[in-house]
Amino acid sequence: MNQQDADLNVRIGPLQLRNPVLTASGTFGYGKEYADLVDPNLLGGMVVKGVSLKPRPGNSPPRIVETPAGMLNAIGLENIGVEAFLQEKLPWLKTLDTAVIVNIYGHSRAEYGAVAAQLKGAEGVAALEINISCPNVKMGGMVFGTDPAASARVTETVLKNTDKPVVVKLTPNVTDICAVARAVEQAGAHAVSLINTLTGMAIDTETKRPRLGNISGGLSGPAIRPVALYMVHRVVRAVRIPVIGIGGIMDTKDALEFLIAGAGAVQVGTANFVNPRASLDIIAGLRQYCIDHDIQRIEDLIGTLKT
Repeated sequence: MNQQDADLNVRIGPLQLRNPVLTASGTFGYGKEYADLVDPNLLGGMVVKGVSLKPRPGNSPPRIVETPAGMLNAIGLENIGVEAFLQEKLPWLKTLDTAVIVNIYGHSRAEYGAVAAQLKGAEGVAALEINISCPNVKMGGMVFGTDPAASARVTETVLKNTDKPVVVKLTPNVTDICAVARAVEQAGAHAVSLINTLTGMAIDTETKRPRLGNISGGLSGPAIRPVALYMVHRVVRAVRIPVIGIGGIMDTKDALEFLIAGAGAVQVGTANFVNPRASLDIIAGLRQYCIDHDIQRIEDLIGTLKT
């Protein structure tokens, strides 16, 4: 087989991607920040920094702490708001020849619906990814994604207000992630992505103060990969919609584990801070793996785990 024979195209619900490697929300900005280092047109897709109804300043610093085999972040969902995104970021994004997925969030169902409605009909937006790891202000701060019913209601609200495919990003900070996955599937989600970060903290032993201004933050990186892989394995078997794997994917071998476990695509996050070209290296590695193993289509590799 020569290099041209390796077909890396995958389908995630209604989305056709040129390869199964996307950049994860919050780790690749709005794309242009990395454009001098990474040709976005070579990516399977790009999930932009989370967008809310109104601009948000985020949390007080310090916001990022390096940890063994990973990092903690407490950015606080800082962003420019959906109106500024449409005016300032989308004009460049829609010139790209790759799938641009907009991550959205809110603190009430109405907010989620309003953001989705603003993006309805927006040229250049291929899909929405719903971040349900946000506190529901009307439910005493309970995170939407920890309750299957609340997750389903948010999904339904977004679907009513959009003309785009909808991916729901699941939180791992739950007792049964499969219950949430099934709930959003029944609500009409086209796919799920998982996992979001695990909640963690770090303490400065000299000052005896938390090392993050927000006390706690989201743990990402290689440290969470085994947890993410197992959750993806379980969710793949719990739902019929496509699953996008996320969590500590640093190289080709990591991505292959998720694909073999049944993920139809992967998102690369923390690796972008270590090696801005990590996603492109992974794409090249997947192509070479297919060539070396005489795999005509990478879709033939997905879900081939032997148990």
